[in-house]
Amino acid sequence: MIVAGCDIGASTCKSVILQDSAIIGYEIARSRAATVQAGIAVMDTLLQRLGLSYIDLDCCVSTGYGRRILPFAHDDVSEISCHGRGAWFLVPSIRTVLDGGGQDCKALRVGENGTLVDFRMNSKCAAGTGRSLEVMAKSLGVDVSELGPLSQKSTTRIALQKPCCVLTEIEIRHLVLQGKNTADIAAAINDLMARQILHLARDLDEIEERVGLTGGIAKNAGVVHCLERLLGTTLVRFPEDPQIVGALGAALFAADMVRQGTNQLRPG
Repeated sequence: MIVAGCDIGASTCKSVILQDSAIIGYEIARSRAATVQAGIAVMDTLLQRLGLSYIDLDCCVSTGYGRRILPFAHDDVSEISCHGRGAWFLVPSIRTVLDGGGQDCKALRVGENGTLVDFRMNSKCAAGTGRSLEVMAKSLGVDVSELGPLSQKSTTRIALQKPCCVLTEIEIRHLVLQGKNTADIAAAINDLMARQILHLARDLDEIEERVGLTGGIAKNAGVVHCLERLLGTTLVRFPEDPQIVGALGAALFAADMVRQGTNQLRPG
């Protein structure tokens, strides 16, 4: 059985292919203005690299921001369910999943088999998202990928206080003009991001042990370190790229459809 999951996010597109419940490949690419083309491109690239074609796929499930418009998907599932399922598949002991997506931030609790127990999602503000992290990095004059390594050189603590990323952007520019150390500002940005994610997570009925961070933000060692300090625990380390967890969950749902015999291409 060969199945696929495709996560069409606001910032990146991810595709994962499973063969008999084992990951045989994945692909991550920046999203484009043309969402459908971005999703097709990321799957085309992965299939070509694995020497496969669309007819080799028994089923494909899409998720994410553009999940409903992917033409080759048999069905779509919410990114909340997919992140929970994918995280549990990689680390069965996980119970709390935090996801910093490109345009939203999610906190969820999962039970046995990765089933969703509870979740919270920001709806009115970009705080805690990948986009807000990119905006703050730009204000500092560095690429977002530099924030983690740069923050590890910090020697003096700076606390960012503004409630939203637009006001924080102005605050960062003021700190730069004041001549504050770039590494210290980077550390402050990562600390703010961790506090914003944790603020959402604390709205859950309970933050259970075995907490994992998914999405591109999970690749920022500075944010991971700050979350661990604030939670007082070590975050789960996934054996695969944390950015593919949603697409992996979608592929697992695709495998369910094949086993249930419901893998018919959706209408339209």
